[in-house]
Amino acid sequence: MSENVVHLHKPTDPPADNVTTLTVVPEAPARPVPLWVRSGRAVKAGVTHETTRAAARAAARHGLYTLNGGRIVARRAWDGRTGSRYERMIRAAEAAGNLEAAEEWEERLQRFRAARHHRRMDLLHSPVDAAKGVAVGAGMSVGVLVALGIVMAINTGQVGDVITPLSATVDFIALLIRIVQVVWGPALTIGPFLALLALWSVGRKQHAAPAWALPANVRGGEGEPITPSIVVKALRDLGVPALRNAIKEMGDAGASMLGPIRIAGCGVEVDVTLPSGVATNEVQTKRRKLAENLTRHEHEVFITIPAAARTVRLWIADSGALDEPIGPSPLATDESLTADYTKGRAPWGQDLRGDAAALSLYQRHLLITGLSNQGKTAALRALALWACLDRRVEFRIADLKGAGDWAMFDGLATVLIQGPADEQVIEATEMVEGLVEEMNRRIEIRRHDPKAVFDPLIGIVDEAQVAFMCPVKDEDGRPYGGSKAVSRYFMGVRKVHNQGRVVDVLLWEGTQDPTDQNLPKLVREGAHTRASLALGTESQARMALGDKAVDGGAAPHLLRQGLDKGTLVVASDGIEIPAGQASITVRTHYINDEQATVITDRAKALRDGVTTLHAIDRGEERDPLADIATVLGSDTRVRTQEVITRLAALNADAYAGWSFIDLKRVLDDAGAEPYKSDGRMVVGRDRVARALANRDTDGSASAE
Repeated sequence: MSENVVHLHKPTDPPADNVTTLTVVPEAPARPVPLWVRSGRAVKAGVTHETTRAAARAAARHGLYTLNGGRIVARRAWDGRTGSRYERMIRAAEAAGNLEAAEEWEERLQRFRAARHHRRMDLLHSPVDAAKGVAVGAGMSVGVLVALGIVMAINTGQVGDVITPLSATVDFIALLIRIVQVVWGPALTIGPFLALLALWSVGRKQHAAPAWALPANVRGGEGEPITPSIVVKALRDLGVPALRNAIKEMGDAGASMLGPIRIAGCGVEVDVTLPSGVATNEVQTKRRKLAENLTRHEHEVFITIPAAARTVRLWIADSGALDEPIGPSPLATDESLTADYTKGRAPWGQDLRGDAAALSLYQRHLLITGLSNQGKTAALRALALWACLDRRVEFRIADLKGAGDWAMFDGLATVLIQGPADEQVIEATEMVEGLVEEMNRRIEIRRHDPKAVFDPLIGIVDEAQVAFMCPVKDEDGRPYGGSKAVSRYFMGVRKVHNQGRVVDVLLWEGTQDPTDQNLPKLVREGAHTRASLALGTESQARMALGDKAVDGGAAPHLLRQGLDKGTLVVASDGIEIPAGQASITVRTHYINDEQATVITDRAKALRDGVTTLHAIDRGEERDPLADIATVLGSDTRVRTQEVITRLAALNADAYAGWSFIDLKRVLDDAGAEPYKSDGRMVVGRDRVARALANRDTDGSASAE
């Protein structure tokens, strides 16, 4: 069998028979780059080089210092010689509606004009008075000098000494004239340069140059205190023509637009009354430019709309202050801290003014949303950790992330579901449906007893978007997820939102990256307290908080992802919000897993013992007596109402409609009757265990 041989040869060599050839073509020489191209590149490199740009900025800066320094000096001279300053103040006072100040400035203007008129009238007589003064002064001076010469002549006996003082004075005057003659020429040459130097100095002190031309340390202005003039200049340079022209008309008195600059936490707060023709949203939409004009980063300036018309409220942080931690939660530092679900408020963090931000949880559904890994679970868990210190509160929790963030509630929550799989979504759905069943039972009791009071029941679904996006259907073809009326999870949430509050059955949800698919409109609008961490877009912010809050200045989409972890924008009537605002920004306390475990251990000590169910049984035939023994757990005795609640959590289909009569019937039949302890009807664990051991083998104690 012949082999194929590959030979390399030049194009001029004839190829041999039956030989595979590979022709090597010489590579064409590279075309030289034209001279004009190389010159252009060199010019571009020189122009864009940082040294060249720095030199250009320096030249522009110092030239503008001199030019604008001359403008400043001319303006000061004009103000000093005319009444323009008073006229600006009058216009500013009238624009602000302060007629008393306008009258005061008008009175000052009249006094200035009267004094100026008096000075001008004095100038008409000053030449004659000056001539008379010079003549009299000269005569007196000559007389004194002659008298001095006579005294010298008498003393020396020389008659010529009489004119010695006069001649010495004449010589001194001649010397001064010669000095002036010598200096005058150079002074005329150097004088303009000295004048320009003075103007440059004035411009430099006032930083009278564009921001791009100023040195880096001046451009940055990190830590520069906020003053009225800085705020006015920032507003003037905002790029709103009507605002700029109004401030220009008012001159320096543009500060009359400002209210008092108040210290507010780690920053300052000031109300700005905008001139006529300037809308508040024109300032809101230019937040970044305003922040940079104030030598701050965008996240360090917050713009809200107070109740006053045509007014914006600026909160300006101290540079870098928002990057500092706010300190530990009182829950982690105060072991004596207690909770009252009805009247108390959960310590959640601090607002931007540095005041404690506390949230009332009483009969309020809750929704917290934000991008992934921004502190959503920590913020939601912090509220639950406070509420669990009220022994009346029952928790049913579905953690659809399953990372163990809620593991410390094992032994505290009656239901704890953990995991992101479809099986956990099904269990979470049935947990929410169990809330609906308990809600209906309480409503039925309330119908017969309007004064009935119920212990609060809080259902928590973390990562709720997993439930909404679940594609699984039940045996009847109904989907667990989705946002339509056939969706079991969606309808369960809606029913709890509609009626659960009045009987203290509440639902808290945490979800990521809200959209209409993973957080339907009806669900998000059913929450009384809506909070959002950092989001990607304004449309998501509107989904999370509502149009009213965003139009009022709420901007979670402007929070920095990763840098503003735990910072929430909250819209709720359960938290103290400044008058006229629709939302408040809260920097939440962070409670780590170890601290959370300590808090839940304290909460468990307040209770008699809670059996936590990690799965919800579905569809199988029930054994009521065995289920009662299960929910009793290790407790010696449990109140009958608590047993009914635990049974409903164990299986809503079988036990959600149970009353005391149903429980008593099963226990009486088994010989484990309820009894009174400390004035309350309880179920004894030993009695139930004995009944299970002694009951008939045919299962007579089981459900029919």
